[in-house]
Amino acid sequence: MPDSLFSQSRADVEINPELPLLDETPFAATTRGGEATELPEPFIDHLLHQPRRSLATLLETIRVKGRETRAGVSVFDVGTVRQVGDGVASIWGLPQARTDELVRFANGVLGLVMNVDTHWTDCILLGSDEGIQGGDVVWSTGRRIMLPIGDQLLGRVVSPVGVPVDGKGPIYVDERRFIEREAPSVVERQAVDTSLHTGIKAIDAIIPIGRGQRELIIGDRQTGKTTIALDTIINQRGTGVVCVYVAIGQRKSSTLQAIRTLEQHGAIEHTVVVMASPDDPPALVYLAPYAGCTIAEGFLDEGRDVLVIYDDLSKHSDAYRELSLLLRRPPGREAYPGDVFYLHSRLLERACRLSDGRGGGSITALPIVETRRGNISAYIPTNLISITDGQIYLDPELFNQDVKPAINIGLSVSRVGSAAQEPIMRRVSGRLKLALAQFEEVEHFSRFGAEIDRATRDQITRGQRLREVLKQDAAAPLSLAQEILILVAADRGYLDELPLAEVGRYEADLWAFAQAEHRGVIRHIEGDRELTPEIERAITAMLDAFQETRS
Repeated sequence: MPDSLFSQSRADVEINPELPLLDETPFAATTRGGEATELPEPFIDHLLHQPRRSLATLLETIRVKGRETRAGVSVFDVGTVRQVGDGVASIWGLPQARTDELVRFANGVLGLVMNVDTHWTDCILLGSDEGIQGGDVVWSTGRRIMLPIGDQLLGRVVSPVGVPVDGKGPIYVDERRFIEREAPSVVERQAVDTSLHTGIKAIDAIIPIGRGQRELIIGDRQTGKTTIALDTIINQRGTGVVCVYVAIGQRKSSTLQAIRTLEQHGAIEHTVVVMASPDDPPALVYLAPYAGCTIAEGFLDEGRDVLVIYDDLSKHSDAYRELSLLLRRPPGREAYPGDVFYLHSRLLERACRLSDGRGGGSITALPIVETRRGNISAYIPTNLISITDGQIYLDPELFNQDVKPAINIGLSVSRVGSAAQEPIMRRVSGRLKLALAQFEEVEHFSRFGAEIDRATRDQITRGQRLREVLKQDAAAPLSLAQEILILVAADRGYLDELPLAEVGRYEADLWAFAQAEHRGVIRHIEGDRELTPEIERAITAMLDAFQETRS
């Protein structure tokens, strides 16, 4: 009968360094030196033929592994899918879930919690619902959406969750930020008094936009709303203004065309494009403008000036209405939920000009909204008009008359006004809006065939040339000096005897003449930005000299 293991002396059970230690694999071992070796024979045979030594090896291994092991308890809040479809999922459980929290499904897709009830949770899916079915386990992550910010995003196209979609590789950033953030308080802001030059004569002269302002671009489809936004981005080249273009539910072909336009004019280097196409989940379309605003706030906190284009908020409203109906929220007017006003006000209130104590940066927002048959009194357009600091209305009738940009001066307004206008532009354009408004009224009256006096006829002649001067080609923004020279020429009557068809040629020739013969005038306009008596006399002398060259 073999001796009992427990009767052996201490020397008999010392660990033999040549015997293997237990490892995770049944037929692999680790020596004391840490090198992996093969067992001389299966471990079961060791237990059968050398029980004392094998058991000693087992105990030593347990002791060594025990020192390396760290025990802990992890608690996961889990639930099960109750119902899924159309980009929305309802989940049983998740009692600790909070609004705007991210949850993870079994196939790896993330969801954003929107509704929280006693026994279930509703969320919107940030990816495809393919592969998700009832009964699947869902995990709470305890996290919220965070987006990358910084200069590394410039020139890139990203999704509303910060994933690059331009095929140029990953984006490495040093900082991320939550997608939702409270708007700056009143004491953190300062007045809007610095001009944001768009390069569009009609806007800079009559409807000026200031840095930190929110100016709505409104009009029917295919009237040039996106063109105005892209021209404004192009004109910020070399000014230090960072631009964020948010394509909300736009066709991929349209967004690609906009990106190509920016690339062709060297404007993509100072622009970040956030893209949510119609075939993306409605949750991404809903998140797109907030993602663009968060990226802009990253530059704002560095004291920089930012221009954000939301193109367009009509599709954003439609996506939110779709999600709200799927989430069984009570519908209101036009089936929109009751908080649709807050949907846009909390977005646009984040546009501001910060006080000098906060860095003095600014976010200028140009939201775009589409009307139907010129109905600016519809629900979403009136909401946005009441939120913003003015609107630029594009008239389809003017567009069909080949007046581009088709800005209706009478229905357009900037509530910041001349406070955000360059002093020289303020002086030159002071009478322009009134003259155009009076001209349009008289022009309508003259169409009835009534007899008009000479003064009225002169007023119509001047107004027609003013309207012709305000026409402008797409993707051709003008410098401040170009705008000032042609507006002064129109206001002083230099164009009154000119045929309408030659106004565009006159403008091009005038600028070429100024660059060739009067560069000092251009430098004074761009540098001083004040209409001093000396500059006024110099401009008049230059216009007289140009008239002589044409005679």
